[in-house]
Amino acid sequence: MNFTRSFFASVLGTLTAFGLLFVILLLIISATASIFNASTGVKTLSDNSILNLDLNLPIVERPPVFDEIQSLLGLEEEVLGLPNIISAIKIAAEHPKIQGIRLRSDFISSGWAQTHSIRKALKDFKSKDKFIYAYGDVFTQKGYFLASVADSIFLNPVGALEFKGLASEVLYYKDFQDKYGFKMEVVRHGKYKSAVEPFLENEMSAENKFQIHTLLNDIWSTLREEISISRDLLPKTLDAIVSSNKIAISQDAVSSKLIDGLAYEDVFDEKIKIRLGLDIDEKLKKVSINSINSTKESYDASVKDRIAVVFAKGPILYGEGSESIIAQGIFVETLEELSKDDWIKAVVLRVDSPGGSALTSELIWRTIEKLKKSKPVIVSMGNVAASGGYYIAAGADHIFADPLSITGSIGVFATLPNVKGFLDDIGIQAQSVKTHPNAIGYSPFQTLNKSYEQQMISGIENIYDIFKERVVQGRELSPEAVENLAQGRVWSGKQALKLGLIDDLGDLQDAITLAANDLDIQDYNVIEYPKFEDNLENMLKGITPSLDVINPLKNLMPEQMMLILEGNQSRGPSPYIQTLLPFELRIH
Repeated sequence: MNFTRSFFASVLGTLTAFGLLFVILLLIISATASIFNASTGVKTLSDNSILNLDLNLPIVERPPVFDEIQSLLGLEEEVLGLPNIISAIKIAAEHPKIQGIRLRSDFISSGWAQTHSIRKALKDFKSKDKFIYAYGDVFTQKGYFLASVADSIFLNPVGALEFKGLASEVLYYKDFQDKYGFKMEVVRHGKYKSAVEPFLENEMSAENKFQIHTLLNDIWSTLREEISISRDLLPKTLDAIVSSNKIAISQDAVSSKLIDGLAYEDVFDEKIKIRLGLDIDEKLKKVSINSINSTKESYDASVKDRIAVVFAKGPILYGEGSESIIAQGIFVETLEELSKDDWIKAVVLRVDSPGGSALTSELIWRTIEKLKKSKPVIVSMGNVAASGGYYIAAGADHIFADPLSITGSIGVFATLPNVKGFLDDIGIQAQSVKTHPNAIGYSPFQTLNKSYEQQMISGIENIYDIFKERVVQGRELSPEAVENLAQGRVWSGKQALKLGLIDDLGDLQDAITLAANDLDIQDYNVIEYPKFEDNLENMLKGITPSLDVINPLKNLMPEQMMLILEGNQSRGPSPYIQTLLPFELRIH
């Protein structure tokens, strides 16, 4: 017995020692990396350099926060932050040693609005009399849209270019629900003909088809106009190329003047050398995104004025919140702290969300209203700021959206999972005992109680009226105008500007610039929020394989249904009432 106890004590002691040794090793590496980074300081560049803009990596709204360990191990460029990309292009445009950009955007992962922001920065870069050469083995349509801004575009001789127009598919589940007995009970009110119809019908309604068709045409008009100008092709010529499905092989892209030539990548690099006046044998001096950003200090300690950028990314749920979930916990706390910080002169809220919990949306809206009393609040919309995403933006002092942003969707509904049909099929019956007729409320195992349904309808009507009132107050529109714009309909950023739902077309940098100009401050630091705690788990992210078990439902169900189910897991009051984009809208 003593031997067994001693043995396990030795094993435990050994494992503890190894654990402490590992932590100490990490701390030593971190300290070494900190000293290394501090000693290198601001980097200098060589003459005749080019910015190597390889965008075939995951692109996210908020720049990843890499600690010294990840930087030392060279893992910091596995994910690109959109602000870092824009910053690199802007610095390169002004840097005398950067002559051009070598662009790769074959399979760009950013959304349409994000991609448009990058394209805008590249266009500004060209205005400085500098060149952009783009290359791709294969160009997706989005990748080509970005590359079309380049002076010259080259494609692999056996590559392909996608140029087909825009489409969006919406999945409908009525037959699936009827067959398997798993369904979403939908409670809605008013004229929401398209809202959550995928759970109620087998095919798209005329109203929904009309709004999506209008949206796609508006977005396509922006893409077509910008490609037309960059490639010196008439808009009708581009439409003819798309309608005839003309681009079958790489040579067709050349013949249609969508690209400038076919070449392998080494030959493409030789063309850049010729443009730079280099010998073919000389090596290109490529500068990475991180390297160009390191040539300029990101924070000036001598400057006290600050503009806060609060990134609100992901579905809106009731709870604490994280980098990928908007919730009242961390976001309300952050906004309240910013209101008390005298060094923060303005707050820019970057919203990229399809919405979610109505309660959480209201809590964040209320906090923004209080924040506005002490400092201006500017909103910058990302790829999507719809439903709850628009709710939290509506009261801002000024709202920017990209022409390709998806916004609006002013509507409220409730979805409640119900598995009674499935349980009946497999012989399981739910029985209940209650003190009052409506004591059970909602149960996923029983037919939806009519009294509970009426209660939900009253709640939906109330929240819908509150939502519209928030828009009436924030946008200074009449109730009648808001009702016409509401009913769950989605709009592009360009449409939203015409309708008065936003104030300007622009990106995050435009929002920051407006905040600074309105306050008449020239020198300021930009500080990103929310701040998330550093811990050992976060430190090891990116340098160890994830042990998280992926929810198998995510492989079987569309994203929007998963958002509804995740929202229903919230512990807040009425988690089923949603201000959520009513269907998954992917434009490809």
